[in-house]
Amino acid sequence: MLSKKFKRLSWLDQFRDDAASSDIPESVVRANSSALDDKLYELWGLGRDMLLAWTPYETSMDLVVVPHHCLSGINSGKPNASTLSEHDVAVILTGTKLVSASRLHEIAALFDTCPVRIELPFTPGKGLDFPTMDALVKRYGIALVEERAVALFDAVGFSLLSPFEQMTQLNSLAYSLNAATSKLMQKDMHIHFARTTTGDGFYIWNRKEDTLANLTLYHFMHLALADNSIARSKAKALTVPYLRACFHIGAHYEFHQAEGLSPTAFSYIVGDVTIVLARMSDQAMPGQVLIGNFNVAAGSNTDSQTQYLDSINFIKQAQSTIEHLEGIELAGDEVESILCYLTGPRYTDGTFGISRFRVRDKHGMEHLVFNAKINIYRRNEPPIFLGLQDSCLDAFRAKAKEEVIRFSPGEI
Repeated sequence: MLSKKFKRLSWLDQFRDDAASSDIPESVVRANSSALDDKLYELWGLGRDMLLAWTPYETSMDLVVVPHHCLSGINSGKPNASTLSEHDVAVILTGTKLVSASRLHEIAALFDTCPVRIELPFTPGKGLDFPTMDALVKRYGIALVEERAVALFDAVGFSLLSPFEQMTQLNSLAYSLNAATSKLMQKDMHIHFARTTTGDGFYIWNRKEDTLANLTLYHFMHLALADNSIARSKAKALTVPYLRACFHIGAHYEFHQAEGLSPTAFSYIVGDVTIVLARMSDQAMPGQVLIGNFNVAAGSNTDSQTQYLDSINFIKQAQSTIEHLEGIELAGDEVESILCYLTGPRYTDGTFGISRFRVRDKHGMEHLVFNAKINIYRRNEPPIFLGLQDSCLDAFRAKAKEEVIRFSPGEI
C-alpha cells in the first residue's frame, strides 16, 4: 500500500517550483498532499469521474465531480444539453480549477449535479498552498490551454529502421532533450518541460504559460537540435536520429491517462496545436525547421489593451533574448553567439523578404508555415547550422505556395 501511495505522489515533485512560496515545512506539505491525494483518488473512481473545479473552506473543500462521458453530451440534443454549450465547457476547463463558492455552484448546475464536500486534516492555504492543491485537482481532470508553444521533434525515416535502431534513436533523442534542459538550468532558466512520445519522436511543451515560457521553449529547441547535430557527427551507425522539427503556438487539452489504478505521472496533450504540428511535420523536409503561423496574446499595454505577437515578431523577440544562452558549452566548447531567423529572398535594392509557405496536408487543409534557421557560433570549433537555407528549399517550394513579406533593413 505504501509503495502505491508513493507512486501516486512522486509526480508532485515536478510541480514544486510552481507552488506559492511559503513557510510550510516540506514534511507537512508531503503529509497533507498525501491526505488530499487519497481523497481525490477515491472521487476519481479509476477514471470514471473528472474533477472540474474546487473551492476551499476552513477544514474542507467542495468539488464539482462529473462522469467523464458528460462532456460528450455537448450539443447532442439530449435533455439538459442545451444548458451546456461548448463555450461553457471551454471556460470551465481553462486555467485554474480554484473558483469562488458561487462559481462552483454555477458549474455544478451546468452539469445538473451538486458539489461534493470532503473533509481535510489541514486548513487549505495554511497546511497546503493553493497552487499545490490546484495541481493535485488538475491531475484528476482535464485542462484546456488556449495558447501554449509546443515543439515537435520527428526522426526521419524512423519506420524503416530495425527495432534496435529505433530504440537507440529514441534514447539518443531523449538524451538530447535532457541535455538541453540541463544547460538551460545552468543559466538559471528554471522551467518545467513536459513531453509525450509520438512513436517516432516527441512533443515538448513548457508547463508554464506565458510569452517568456514560449520563448524559452524555442531556445530549448535550439539546444536540443544542436546536441543532436553534434551526436550525429560522431555516430558511426544509425544510432542518432536525423531530425525535422516544428514549432507552433495554439490550443490543446491536457490530461493524465490512467496507468493501472492511478493517473500517469506525466500528462498528455491533444488539440489544434498538435494537429497542426503533425501536418507541418508531414510536409517538412529532412533537417528542416518549420515555424507555424500564429498571432497570440502577449500581455497588455498601458491602456489595458491586449497586445498580440505574431510569428515574425516572436522570432524577433527570440533573437533579442538569445544572449542569455551565450557562454553555454556544447561538446565542451563555449558558445559565442547564436543567430535565429526566418528565411526569405534578398533583393538588389537592399530590401529582403521572409517567405511564408502555404502547405496542404493529406486531408486537403492548408497551413501557413515559415522556414527557420539557427546558426550557433562556438569559440574554437566550427559553427553549427540548424535548419535549411532558403536556397535548399526547391523541393519544399514545389509543394507549397510561397508568399513573401518584404522588409527594409532595420524594420525587423
